[in-house]
Amino acid sequence: MPLGDLDDELLGQVKFDAKGLVTAVAVDATSKDVLMVAYMDREALERTVRTGRSWFFSRSRQELWCKGETSGDRQYVREVRVDCDGDALLLLVDQHGDGACHTKSWSCFFRSLASGPGVPAPGREAEGAGG
Repeated sequence: MPLGDLDDELLGQVKFDAKGLVTAVAVDATSKDVLMVAYMDREALERTVRTGRSWFFSRSRQELWCKGETSGDRQYVREVRVDCDGDALLLLVDQHGDGACHTKSWSCFFRSLASGPGVPAPGREAEGAGG
């Protein structure tokens, strides 16, 4: 399902790197789990908005790919956001299938390098990390 009209003014503020790519972070729209990080070129971004499915650019294969076309683990995009600097995108998605990772894990971030108790900001404990 298409996302609607692309905001051309905001699109003009996206800072694609020298190779024409921008980092894209896919987050589960409901759980807020970070699912994966990939790259988009302008065409992948436009296809994502036009189709409502997540499209990325493979740096290793040098080609566009639609998440789930091979694995069946599709992402349906609810919203695409641009960060304050214009150099990263956030995709809020509904993840279908086993998960976003090629290992069949729900998230590509299933391994913990280190962890600790953290220090929640006063008044934000119940909100989680977002907000």
